[in-house]
Amino acid sequence: MHELSLAQGVLEELEAAARRHAFTRVCSLELEVGVLAGVDLEALRFALDAILPGTLAAAAEVRLIERLAEGTCTSCGHTAPLHDRLQPCPACNALGRRAHGGMALTLGKLEVE
Repeated sequence: MHELSLAQGVLEELEAAARRHAFTRVCSLELEVGVLAGVDLEALRFALDAILPGTLAAAAEVRLIERLAEGTCTSCGHTAPLHDRLQPCPACNALGRRAHGGMALTLGKLEVE
């Protein structure tokens, strides 16, 4: 379950930001998770729930926001939403699509005290 290491990385980023910007508590945070990032949202939520108690983000409201991707067909050039890497082009049914976005885990909006 690599989501546990991702949760640990989020906590480390929060701690580094707290040192840089002199805050002591995270009230809420948004994590933007791309649909192609290979992250199980439920497992990430479980990992965050396990790792955040006792930290500066113990009482934080955590919002996980799924970010969509787009795929451009390498055969016909059509661009459309892409939900997984094996999804065929809706215009020509070809399988070769170049993904744009939706592949990252990003710390978004952060509310702190």
